[in-house]
Amino acid sequence: MTEIVLYDYWRSSASYRVRIALRTLALAYDTVPIDLVASAHKDPDYLRINPQGLVPSLSIDGHTLTQSLAIIEYLAETRPEGGFLPDTVFGRQRVRALSYSIAMDVHPICNLNVVSHVARLTGDEGARREWTIKFINSGLSALEQMLDEPTTGRFCYGDTPTMADFCLVPQVYNARRWGIEMSAFPRVAGIADQCNMLPEFKAAHPDAVKQM
Repeated sequence: MTEIVLYDYWRSSASYRVRIALRTLALAYDTVPIDLVASAHKDPDYLRINPQGLVPSLSIDGHTLTQSLAIIEYLAETRPEGGFLPDTVFGRQRVRALSYSIAMDVHPICNLNVVSHVARLTGDEGARREWTIKFINSGLSALEQMLDEPTTGRFCYGDTPTMADFCLVPQVYNARRWGIEMSAFPRVAGIADQCNMLPEFKAAHPDAVKQM
């Protein structure tokens, strides 16, 4: 059996998504921690694995994969039993749209590198918090409206978790960590709560990973 290795940071939203996917497929994997706070992602040895210096990276099937959604889509194609993407063209488009609204429109402008740069530019640590809360709020507001659609079920698309839920849960974790009031986003919060009751989501949670 080919060894699977995840290059991971416990509180990275992108890594969290991939952990959920791996747990959903019940794939055993080894973890190599990449401490972003300690700048381990800038180490030359890691840059040879991932030239972008980002997490996660996943070694699987003899390949090294990068970019969390590309990794999840690879898993969806090679292990379709996971149901990460729906069977229909419209369903796949819908799940991708929900996923991208988080992974491309919210997460990149609120990640550690960006918010740290904002604080350095302004000379004000409070700007980091103000920036993050503003963009998470606006992103979740749009997502809440996107979920007001007949295909939404217990989860983002129907009654089975998909890639969209793998993206939603880490973003809600971040929102709550920053003290954002989730009552304004009842659909988003409700789906996250449904997901967090599932064992694969619990096992991928940052607190569970940090304690390992």
